[in-house]
Formats: sequence, structure tokens, C-alpha cells
Amino acid sequence: MIRFLIACAILALPARAADPPPSPDTAARPVVSVIVNPEAGLPVTFVGTVTAKTEADLGFPLAGTLAERPVSAGDTVSKGEVLARLDPEDLDAALRAAEAGVTVASAQLRSATDARDRAAVLARRGVGSATRQEDAERALVAAQARLEQARADEARARDMRALATLTAPQDGVVTAVSAEPGATVAAGQPVVRLAATDEREAVIDLTEQDVAAHPVGTRFTARLVANPEVAAEAVLDRVDPVAFAATRTRAAHLTLQGASRDFRLGALVRVTPVAQEDAGVALPAAAILDAATAPSVWVVDRAEGRVHRRQVTLGATVGDFVVVESGLAPGDEVVTKGIHSLEEGQMVGPRVTE
Repeated sequence: MIRFLIACAILALPARAADPPPSPDTAARPVVSVIVNPEAGLPVTFVGTVTAKTEADLGFPLAGTLAERPVSAGDTVSKGEVLARLDPEDLDAALRAAEAGVTVASAQLRSATDARDRAAVLARRGVGSATRQEDAERALVAAQARLEQARADEARARDMRALATLTAPQDGVVTAVSAEPGATVAAGQPVVRLAATDEREAVIDLTEQDVAAHPVGTRFTARLVANPEVAAEAVLDRVDPVAFAATRTRAAHLTLQGASRDFRLGALVRVTPVAQEDAGVALPAAAILDAATAPSVWVVDRAEGRVHRRQVTLGATVGDFVVVESGLAPGDEVVTKGIHSLEEGQMVGPRVTE
């Protein structure tokens, strides 16, 4: 009886309406996105160092004892100026011996020439034999060959003597010295390091996204940190293909054009890219839908709070980033994460950054 009364009471209760489905506004989720601009959110200024475009270690092609080194680190030298000398004692002795060999070979050639002439005269008179004349001809040829060999030895000894003096192959600055006078150096061992001053460049570090956004040929403006009034044009010439293991950045080399002498080697510079309308923008490759067939991105319309799919044209890919050449305008908000869980016209929440 009690169970029957409880059941009747339950049936007498008013029916409870089902919970309404959540509205799209309450279901909107934040999105990770970037705002498009000509630099794609990249830093507008990089700090770099002025370096020489050409820098080489210089040494002697032969072993010897370093007699003198009239230059030191930081000295400015001109083309042909003496940088170092080896002790020439042994080389001078070899040169004198070679010169003596030429003198001896010349005397032997004169004797062989006289002997050939006498043999020829006797053969014409019928006094000497033809065999003796042939022997004299062969002796003359051998004497000529010995003289040529002696002259070659002299030239080689003279060249070796000249190689004992190290001269600057071009105008430059001595950036390092590796040997002191009195030290014994091996053939090819560096003695000084010379940085050419005719061509200078600014070296900056770029991330993969920076490299994607600034292709080779991009123009920059370089200003000295010590004196921002001093500026010069710079053009991106090349980017190292291998990134530094510690920073995951690559060294970018910018050729300085029309730079004054104030841009000394080692000076710090601030480098700013010149704005270009067709420079494109760099986005993470993960933000691109159907990159192989019909590339597109999700663009957020903040007036409606919804996302819309937009087709784009892709350019070069560098690492995890890709250049979008067309399809986006400055100010567009592009979703970079969770793109495969979105639908056309879906409501989204506020923008968050990584």
C-alpha cells in the first residue's frame, strides 16, 4: 500500500522541462591567432655586428724561423705592405748555390760550343771524323740542358727567397696574430689574420620565421648603435644553411652599400627592414589548411565573432614557417592552432597568443 502511494505521488509531480542546449555564445572558445601586418609580427629591428666580407689567415708556404713581424692586432695595412719575415739565412745560401750552378753550366756550354765548332771545322777539312763531330753535337745539347736546369734551380731558389716575406694581398686590418718573432713556424701555419676593408657586411641572427619573411635581396637600413645619425643601406646577401645548435638561429649576411668609414669592423648596428608592399607574411605551416592542393587559412571576423575560410597563395617554406604571398591583408586575424576543429562560420572567443 505504501509503495502504491509513493508511485502515485511521483506521477502527480509536474513534468520537468529538458535543459536548453547551450547557446553558441557560451560555447565559443578562445583561439590562438596572429594579426597580419607587413612584418607578420616579427621584430622590426635586429642588432648585428659589422664584419669583413673577406677574412683570411695568412702564413708562409715554407717552414722556418720567424725573424720579424712588424704588425700587430688592430693595425691597418695597405696592399703589398710587409706583415712578417722568415730568417733568410738558409734561403740565401740556397740561392747563392743556384747562382753558382748557373755560372758553371754557362762555362760548360761555352766549352761544348767551342768543341763542336772545332769538330765541325776538322770534319769539313777531312781531318776529323764524322763520329767525333756527332759526339761534340751531343755534348753541346747536354750542356744546354744542364744550363736550363741550372737556371730553373736558380728561379726556384729566388722564388723561395721571396716567399720568406709575407705581404698583405689587399688593404685590410690585422684582426689577430698567431706567432711571435723567434718562433719556428711550419708550412701553412697561420701567422696573422687579415680582414679586408674594401667590402663590409652586417651579420645578424634570424629565426626560421625571420628567414621566411625576409628572402635574399631584402633591403634594410643599418644604423650605428653608437651614433644613430650614421646610416647606410644594406641588402641581404646570404643566410647560413645551418642553424646554431644553442639558439636555433641562422647567421644572415647583409652587404653594406655606401657605408662610411664610421662603420668600423666590430661596430654594433641596428638593422631595420625597409617596408615592401609585396614582401608577403610569414605564418606557421601548421596554420595552413590543404597546403598541397588548395591552401587556405581561418580568418576571424571580430565584427561577427566568427571564423571564415579564405584561400591564399603560398611562397617559400623555411623550417616550420611558410610565406603567404597573397590572400591576406594587414589587420587580418589568422588562427594558427586548432584549425582542424573549426567549421565555417563558427563562433570563437577572444584571441590568445602562444
